[in-house]
Amino acid sequence: MVERIETIFPGLRTSPFRVTSPATRDYSCIAWAGGDTAHWWWPDLDPEDAAAYWPLGVPTEETVDAFVAAFATLGYAPGAGEDFEPGFVKIALFASNAVPTHAARQLPSGRLTSKLGLREDIEHDLHAVSGHAYGTVVVILKRPIVDPIASG
Repeated sequence: MVERIETIFPGLRTSPFRVTSPATRDYSCIAWAGGDTAHWWWPDLDPEDAAAYWPLGVPTEETVDAFVAAFATLGYAPGAGEDFEPGFVKIALFASNAVPTHAARQLPSGRLTSKLGLREDIEHDLHAVSGHAYGTVVVILKRPIVDPIASG
């Protein structure tokens, strides 16, 4: 399993990573980054598919702006830097040729968590999954961490 992941993402050969959950078709990397493990987030899916999801009012197109708008429905805003900031959760949006390909969420440790397509979830360093498969990070989004006790 690890060798297969390193073949697809050669940056992981020289950067520590670990598999954190088994492969599943239940949710996409976009959903995982947003905290949803019940749906497959993508703008051009079959609306008859019960697992398919795209936020209402967000353009159903594969553009960076549309994906930024989708994450905005969860309270994320662009303009954040790559460094860890206590009190915030960040999402890195990847694209290749200006077409979104992947999103990863920053963990409290500062590392990131990614759902690799139909495959496993992994914990990794930010740029370790950059390359042929996902392109590069094109925008970092952030929102304050919500304290469920304080928010009632």
